[in-house]
Amino acid sequence: MVSLNRTRTDLMEKFKKLIDEYNSGLDVDGFFAKLVTFVDELTEEEDRGVAEQLSEEELALFDILTKPEFDMTDTEKDEVKKVARSLLQTLKEAKLVLDWRKKQRSRADVDSTVKNVLDELPRAYTPEIYQQKCDLVYQHVFDSYQGEGKSIYVSTES
Repeated sequence: MVSLNRTRTDLMEKFKKLIDEYNSGLDVDGFFAKLVTFVDELTEEEDRGVAEQLSEEELALFDILTKPEFDMTDTEKDEVKKVARSLLQTLKEAKLVLDWRKKQRSRADVDSTVKNVLDELPRAYTPEIYQQKCDLVYQHVFDSYQGEGKSIYVSTES
């Protein structure tokens, strides 16, 4: 889950803390109760994409654009979802070509596309937040998409 959406690192940290607690002598019953609670959290996180009506790829972009959370209306959150979908569609249709990460011009084109599409974000995004989100989204795209339909998400979709 973390490899598909880095904003979930808090779940990884909780799991590591749980293991450390167990290794330091947490009783089995206490560990089991905490483990059940953690599994419920994981299940809730897995179902969040469906609840938000977003694919795993779209959810990763949405999370990058909305975390850490700041004040937004439901309408603004819906706008962010549309922007995430639009960006993903635009990139996949025309920008993430073979070896795009190796070519400066292709990288610049992807970066420009990210900035242009994210310019449609609601005005709740200050210029500073907008720039930060552009950088984070570009890094996510660079790390997750190799080009020509190859990405970390390919094996998770059918």
